[in-house]
Amino acid sequence: MTRRIPIEELVNSVERIPVADVRTPSEFMQGHIPGAVNIPLFTNEERVAVGTTYKQEGREAAVLLGFDLTGGKWSGFIREAFIVAPDKKIALHCWRGGMRSAAMAWALDLYGFDVRLLDGGYKAYRQWVLRQLEEIYPFRIVGGMTGSGKTRALHGLRGMGEQVVDLEDLAQHHGSTYGTLNRLKQPSQEQFENELATCLRIMDRTRSIWVEDESRSIGRCMLSRSIWEQIHGGPVFDLQAPEERRLELLVEEYGGLGRDWLIECTERIVKRLGTEQTRNAVVAIREGRIADFIRIVMTYYDKMYRKGLDTREACKIIAVPTRSTDGAENARLLMEAAGGAEAERGEEAGPGEGPNKRPDGR
Repeated sequence: MTRRIPIEELVNSVERIPVADVRTPSEFMQGHIPGAVNIPLFTNEERVAVGTTYKQEGREAAVLLGFDLTGGKWSGFIREAFIVAPDKKIALHCWRGGMRSAAMAWALDLYGFDVRLLDGGYKAYRQWVLRQLEEIYPFRIVGGMTGSGKTRALHGLRGMGEQVVDLEDLAQHHGSTYGTLNRLKQPSQEQFENELATCLRIMDRTRSIWVEDESRSIGRCMLSRSIWEQIHGGPVFDLQAPEERRLELLVEEYGGLGRDWLIECTERIVKRLGTEQTRNAVVAIREGRIADFIRIVMTYYDKMYRKGLDTREACKIIAVPTRSTDGAENARLLMEAAGGAEAERGEEAGPGEGPNKRPDGR
């Protein structure tokens, strides 16, 4: 049995059935529904050939070529689908819900699969993603100078049952010139948006959502203007860790990442760091004086962070002094600060307006 379903039914379904993306491997790599499995009807080269035939000779010639190219593959497609969906319930899509997914649905239906065909295909899914990234969310922002343990605090908050969106994890980048940690590989912009939209969809918007203070770009990944403006305009809880604790964390995180790589990254910010400071940082790296190298770049990143704070409304900056970079301890301090901020807003607001107001005051 095959039936078409709208994107809303797929993403909101309580029954989590496997999703098979029948587009080419290159299309899938560019962006896909998180959790989907690629069962490509055509290879990258075959899709080009079919598309060319469609343009030059028309639809019927393209369909015939498509069957010629896939003629010996159908049993393989069915076996792949059965591995993905052993109970024979599966959702399918191609780019626009056209011939590729319809052909695969026909074959699986013939074999006895219960097939849900995504109406509008991946294009409809992308439109849904972009709508999610324009929505309003009750963000609380964890700020702090580099090395203050913001990510650790987010993990601590998640451990306390709080809602957390780890943007750096989604982007696979820690937000500075050293952000890949010499091992992370960033997703495409499209896939970053897909993952973020999926993460936001499961959030309860009647409760706060904690995120880290980020610039609009996280490495090569860009936040939508709406999401970034909400983060930039929301209340920021400024973790203020002692400088030596910050230094210890950064030495731990960056000390073993490879001297050549650290030098290459440092030389990329020479215009911002300055020629002399860059030279001093590179010499420190070469001599294995990682703490000295960190101190030099901390000065630059601290200045950048303070400059960013100056662009925010002072009333929305909540100082959270800390003694360490311990995630659990700082999560507790953040919750206490958030509770105090809520109580203060409740006192300032009129009856019925206080504690239930959104964290950004709107």
